[in-house]
Amino acid sequence: MNITTDLEITSVYAAVLGLMFIIFTFRAGAYRAKNGISFGDGNDAEMTRRMRAQGNFTESVPIALILIALVELAGASAGWVHGLAAALVVGRLSHWLQLSGFVSSLVFRAGGMLLTLGSVLVASIWLLIHNF
Repeated sequence: MNITTDLEITSVYAAVLGLMFIIFTFRAGAYRAKNGISFGDGNDAEMTRRMRAQGNFTESVPIALILIALVELAGASAGWVHGLAAALVVGRLSHWLQLSGFVSSLVFRAGGMLLTLGSVLVASIWLLIHNF
């Protein structure tokens, strides 16, 4: 398998999500260092928000990326793969923006989860339909 030809689309989105992960993790780590919080949240509400913003990303992105990669490997059109991966990226960014306090509207958080879970659901159903 050659990743540049077999997973051309997913690999680009995985790289974007990887960069997002670094930013999200750095933001939590920098706050931790600045406030002397060595473990857990230190009973600091802002630390909890930053931890959950990064943690939710790490909990949901791996399964979504695996499913999207499988959809691409199974021969889905570029439109399907781009749609699923773009929904995941927009969903994760939207969720993070609200949970991190950059935007106050819960629409960002809820919409972000809907886009994320939607990409997982659609990819899962696509694989089930196209592999039977």
